[in-house]
Amino acid sequence: MASRDNELNDHMLEAAEPPPPASDHYDSRLEMVLSDTQLSVFERFRSATAIELKFLSYLAAPAVMVYLINNSMSLATRLFCGHLGNLELAAAQLGNSGIQLFAYGLMLGMGSAVETLCGQAYGAQKYEMLGVYLQRATIVLTITGIPLTVVYILSKPILVLLGENTTLASAAAVFIYGLIPQIYAYAHVNIWVAVHAASVRVSNELGAGNPKSAAFSVVIVNLVSFTIAVIEAIVVLALRHVISYAFTSGETVAEAVSDLCPLLAVTLILNGIQPVLSGVAVGCGWQAFVAFVNVGCYYIVGIPLGCVEKAKLRMDKWAREKEPLLQNDR
Repeated sequence: MASRDNELNDHMLEAAEPPPPASDHYDSRLEMVLSDTQLSVFERFRSATAIELKFLSYLAAPAVMVYLINNSMSLATRLFCGHLGNLELAAAQLGNSGIQLFAYGLMLGMGSAVETLCGQAYGAQKYEMLGVYLQRATIVLTITGIPLTVVYILSKPILVLLGENTTLASAAAVFIYGLIPQIYAYAHVNIWVAVHAASVRVSNELGAGNPKSAAFSVVIVNLVSFTIAVIEAIVVLALRHVISYAFTSGETVAEAVSDLCPLLAVTLILNGIQPVLSGVAVGCGWQAFVAFVNVGCYYIVGIPLGCVEKAKLRMDKWAREKEPLLQNDR
């Protein structure tokens, strides 16, 4: 009888003991290296960089391939449209940059919560929640696609209301109608495409209780992304006079693209940093903060500057057109 009581007490004590932390099963080599004070700063940095780059390669390679394939389809469409004529190129570009990117950005923002939830669930070894979060996000994004479909259908009057001429708006609307099925593809695919390496790495390390690894991941991802962005900017500047001929044979468009390439190079460098920082914030669960920053930058800074630049260009064009008339009057 006493032996049975002892066995019962042993089982109760085992049940009362807390489960081992998730980090016991998580790969914490990076945290161990960063916390090893016996190594010099240079040795810690070198070893930690090698470990982090290996982690990033596993995470970023599939996402990079998905992005390349996704953007290649849109790029191929614009290549063919550009060789049909300037109107067709403008319509395809307006459809992609105006309506499609609006839908893509909205779906990307709606699905960003999955990055935080899945990343931290993985780091905490709660694998059963990954499928739950994915299913919930798919339902939410599918429902979000319904009002977006209405926007696509009404794209022509919307573009005309925003100031586009009727001919271009009509051509762009035909292109946009063909993109409607893509909305619901985003609802299923965008969840995985949206998983940035920085967001996943930070959320995984935070979920596993490795704050030093999370901070170090931020530094390495920014360095890698900035380096790639600088290389892209140099290539764009080197090919600024010929790059547009892949899309069109028009000299006017080619000259305009050449003039805009320096601005594009600066934008590429900035885009090499901003998405990484947004991914880090999302990985920390700061979606609301990221939303306010993005909306503020777009509506408070971006759109007003765009309006000022457009007004300036119109004034310059008006001045060039009126100058010969004024000279003839003299």
